[in-house]
Amino acid sequence: MTANRNSYEEIRAGLRQLFPKLWRYCLFLTRSSHAADDLAQASCLRALEKANLYKSDTNLDGWVFRIAQRLWLNELRSQSTRTGQGCSPIEEYDLADTNLDPEMNILGKDVLLAIDTLPEAQRMTVILVYVDGFSYKEAAEILEIPAGTVMSRLAVARKAIATQFKDDESQKDE
Repeated sequence: MTANRNSYEEIRAGLRQLFPKLWRYCLFLTRSSHAADDLAQASCLRALEKANLYKSDTNLDGWVFRIAQRLWLNELRSQSTRTGQGCSPIEEYDLADTNLDPEMNILGKDVLLAIDTLPEAQRMTVILVYVDGFSYKEAAEILEIPAGTVMSRLAVARKAIATQFKDDESQKDE
């Protein structure tokens, strides 16, 4: 019982620090702030309910992110749809970092908009690795794919984003 109680307390303390990062991940999964709220809360609740399955040497962030992903996939399956319904444009969210100068805020928003146009598999991989700072191995575990697939998705996503910015620059020059 002590191990279970320790796991519960460790998860509870970790969730306090992890929640903003988890919510952002849920926002990119759901593409809706209301759905992100629900998914992040459901993920925290599930993590606390399953505390007895958590091992102290496990990466808590990855474990909770995997829970969020599975809950979201279950929700999608129950709705029998993978795109379109209930999505909100990313422009509705003010994700700017107030510590940066205005030019960097604009660039950051442009990058997030470019990421938002990627296919879901690439978008989630980019968010996990480049935004949330997970290693390739950790992202692979969260997404339940091989690490090589993570690297491949990132390479394709970088190329697509670079192409978008090149296209934007050539349109400005005209």
